[in-house]
Amino acid sequence: MKNKILKKLRVLFVEDEENIARLLKSAIGDSFYSFTLASNGKEGIEKFLQISPDIVITDINMPKMSGLDMARELKKIDKKIPIIILSAFSEKEKLFEAIDVGVIKYFLKPYDPDEILDYISLISSELEDKLVELSEGFSFNKTSKSLYKNSKFIALSKNEVKFFTLILNTKDNILDDTAIKKDIWNEEVSDDRLRTFIKRLRVKTSKKLIINLKGVGYKISYREKNSV
Repeated sequence: MKNKILKKLRVLFVEDEENIARLLKSAIGDSFYSFTLASNGKEGIEKFLQISPDIVITDINMPKMSGLDMARELKKIDKKIPIIILSAFSEKEKLFEAIDVGVIKYFLKPYDPDEILDYISLISSELEDKLVELSEGFSFNKTSKSLYKNSKFIALSKNEVKFFTLILNTKDNILDDTAIKKDIWNEEVSDDRLRTFIKRLRVKTSKKLIINLKGVGYKISYREKNSV
């Protein structure tokens, strides 16, 4: 069961030493849906915004931006993102600083890749429901409220974010017209305005992603379980 959950997870590993990065990816990378590498804190933030990982693993000492500084910035974007620190440092100051930042685990180098994999397996059930896989290659991160197309970030307006959040938290993922108008605009709006809103959202995403149920409302389309 845990292996099935791990296969759904996106991991971001931030490490400036290329050999270490590739060794860890080689050792445990195939256990996950994806295992993306970044070479410093700034690149780590860029990759984080691009792929919306479920968990971040990072070194502390890196050029351009340290792992702890990067962790602070990532927590501003997604306060619930789990972050694991890998470091040669054992000083209490670094450990306390990592705790203050919100790091969930601290592994000292040299570390055992299997221990890291076991730990992620331990917390994997807590991470499983964060990313919702939709049809047409889309996915929605319910924590950061971000939409992705084949792992590429799709910018949404505030009301478009509200729409996805509402429909994914509604029974059967069906929203009627009245609920959309009330919860998104909180005021009386015309049917034409709603249709224009949905039309623009479909242009930005896909006609097949948002299904019109005549006389009922709108439904979101999920990825089929047997699709790759």
